[in-house]
Amino acid sequence: MRFYTGSQFPEKYRHAIFIAEHGSWNRSTPIGYRVVAAFPRPDGTAITEVFAEGWLNGTKATGRPVDVIMAPDGSLLVSDDAGDAIYRITYQPE
Repeated sequence: MRFYTGSQFPEKYRHAIFIAEHGSWNRSTPIGYRVVAAFPRPDGTAITEVFAEGWLNGTKATGRPVDVIMAPDGSLLVSDDAGDAIYRITYQPE
């Protein structure tokens, strides 16, 4: 997980925590296989939302996100050990 300190994404993501959910391998119903954003609140709790998904199709995993880091330009790099890939997520306002 990483705190987002960049400025490429919209304001709501500043100081959010990006979390790579590697995914379950031993559950009857798979969970995870995505990246979520957590927004800390003053009381110590956090609100979470799915930020990037698509590595789980039904019960078949096509990838497993491992870690998230922020590139110097503010984009996010997501490593995937099942897909043997690194994905770069960028944002461009319309």
